[in-house]
Amino acid sequence: MTFKKIAAYSLVGLAALCTATLALPRHVSVERAATLDAAPEAIIALAASNSGYQTFNPYKKLDPNLQIDLFGPTSGVGSGFFFDSKDGTGSQTVAAISPNQVTYAVDLGAMGTPTQSIAAVPADGGTLVTWRIDSDLGFNPVFRVFGMFMDSMIGPTFELGLEKLAKAAA
Repeated sequence: MTFKKIAAYSLVGLAALCTATLALPRHVSVERAATLDAAPEAIIALAASNSGYQTFNPYKKLDPNLQIDLFGPTSGVGSGFFFDSKDGTGSQTVAAISPNQVTYAVDLGAMGTPTQSIAAVPADGGTLVTWRIDSDLGFNPVFRVFGMFMDSMIGPTFELGLEKLAKAAA
């Protein structure tokens, strides 16, 4: 086989692989839930506060060198923080609050702008807390492949956060 044929077949194979990744889901969600022994109002109050969120921020345990800079009001829409960690930099801002949910706008720079939420509703034995992230991976084939592993990568972090939230809200 000539070099030209090898190069041509390689390019065709690479193009086919990139095209095939477009069949992977563009939108990815990761969610974890737990019933906590705390009032929904207490959970929402912590989640809606830039300093309150830090009491259960799971990334603080995962990265002891995590740098957090709070901004905006102490609590409510616009409350947030910048972060700089071993995994990257970005910001998280409270975008909306309802009686049972806090929604965050997350900016991860080149990695995207997912939406994250923490919902707290009364349930038997306490409060059902659901931590969720939704991300649009666009047309980037690398992001779409990465999306296949998001649940296994982010899910355990949310589980740790729910454990920490249970202690912080108690």
